[in-house]
Amino acid sequence: MKHLSVCLKNYRLEAVLAPLFKLLEAAMELLVPLVVAVIVNDGVNGGDKSYILYGCLILVGFGAVGLAFSLTAQFFAAKAAVGASARLRGMLFRKLQSFSFSQIDEAGTSAMITRMMSDVNQVQTGINMTLRLLLRSPLIVFGATGMAFVKDAHSALVFVAVLPLLVAVVAGVMCAGIPMYRRVQGKLDQVYSSTRENLTGVRVIRAFCKEEDEIAEFGGRNRALCKEQKRAGFVSSLMNPFTYVLVSLAVIALVYVGALRVDGGAIEQGDVIALYSYLSIILVELVKLANLIFTITKAISSGKRVSAVLDAEGEPSVTEEAGEPVSEEYAVAFDRVTFFYEGGGAPALSDINLSVRRGETVGVLGGTGSGKSTLVNLIPRFYAATEGSVRVDGVRVGAIPFQTLRERVAIVPQKTALFHGTIRSNLLWGNGEATDEDLMNAVKLAQAEDVVAAKGGLDGEIAQDGKNLSGGQRQRLTIARALVRNPEILILDDSSSALDYATDAKLKRALQSLDCTTFIVSQRASSVRHADQILVLDDGRQAGLGTHESLLRDCAVYREINASQEREEA
Repeated sequence: MKHLSVCLKNYRLEAVLAPLFKLLEAAMELLVPLVVAVIVNDGVNGGDKSYILYGCLILVGFGAVGLAFSLTAQFFAAKAAVGASARLRGMLFRKLQSFSFSQIDEAGTSAMITRMMSDVNQVQTGINMTLRLLLRSPLIVFGATGMAFVKDAHSALVFVAVLPLLVAVVAGVMCAGIPMYRRVQGKLDQVYSSTRENLTGVRVIRAFCKEEDEIAEFGGRNRALCKEQKRAGFVSSLMNPFTYVLVSLAVIALVYVGALRVDGGAIEQGDVIALYSYLSIILVELVKLANLIFTITKAISSGKRVSAVLDAEGEPSVTEEAGEPVSEEYAVAFDRVTFFYEGGGAPALSDINLSVRRGETVGVLGGTGSGKSTLVNLIPRFYAATEGSVRVDGVRVGAIPFQTLRERVAIVPQKTALFHGTIRSNLLWGNGEATDEDLMNAVKLAQAEDVVAAKGGLDGEIAQDGKNLSGGQRQRLTIARALVRNPEILILDDSSSALDYATDAKLKRALQSLDCTTFIVSQRASSVRHADQILVLDDGRQAGLGTHESLLRDCAVYREINASQEREEA
């Protein structure tokens, strides 16, 4: 995984020292049975208590040194794993920030959160375990086998017989279990998705009394995950019984052969104990190795999912050549624009034509799902037109670097988004160099002076998502944030829906004093009646374009919307 190697670049020393100290610890462990054999052969059999004490002190020394090596290895492995995963998570977050709206829609928010959290954590665990055990376990297995031959080649033939069987059991369990663990990750994604969906939509769920239905749906996904985990767990649980049976049979054979060798004077009792210890060590390490491979498999699977995001191309700065220069008479122009969402059956917009002069106010009116938000999202190139062209000052938006384009545009989205901090920190998103006077001017234009006053000034606290504010207060602060930018193009996407008529009227009068091209998206005819042009959309099609008076005369859709709302107001 190339991205992981980049993340480990600053931890090369730790990546070398961690397995090195683990190998030194393994060497200490391999020497212990030899010392035990000497203690039994020379100390116990010879009745030399001082020799036994001396041997025990050596074992204590080996244990202390091995512990020091182990702790040192763990420190370096943890440092490399945590550092690399932190950098990987940073790279992933940076990549997500570069995604276009279309890419975010396709990837899905829940899936991206899973990549950021669960998958990166799996990679971190995989790095840690790999640095600690990948070299240590094979060294122990082959080292113990070699030491057994050093002690007694005849008895060590038991190792030669049982080792392939142990490897076969471990390999078989892994081959069966690895695909299952991959399926577990997929089921886990579904549980994460369900959890996030319920937490973000908790108010709607409570409002419609759908708690029991959601609990039932989550329970189904959770049971599916549990079922898949049980299958994988059952397969992996077979390893211990099978390996212990094989080792037990090997121990019986080893004791029998060792007894015969002791009777024949070829080896001593301590040597049999050492051979038994090496056999037990091999068993433990093979189980560790199998668990390590399971962990690495899950880490690789998670790493591939992270890599798929990192390998994806982010939003390009420009998507097309500038082409022939066009008159800069219009601040914004739509020329036969059609747009399809990814996977959408019908076009969200069809054959839209609109030319807007600098300083004009344009109203975009239509019912729910008529394409109003889609239309204005094409201006800052949040989405790219499928057919036709969108121009700003005569230049196709695809030919303008998106950073430059969006610095000229301020948008108040349909769904308000405020961030945890203060009123000041939120408003400075519009312009990081704005003075307090600039901020208060924007607040005044947005009719939000009372909101700032109620919070104790610009340093008043804002909760995450602005949860300590009402809907109207949030809308006014997001409008103020956009006005701080002093933009060339201002887009208000149904941004006054939570305002009362009096506040909305004051806001409209204040906005008329601005020297910028303004797009007002609304479902209320009264909100766009004053506009220089009103674009009427009906199911993604252009149903009318003109002033309030001309549309009343020539556009049946506009007349119907206006008449129905006048009756409601009456």
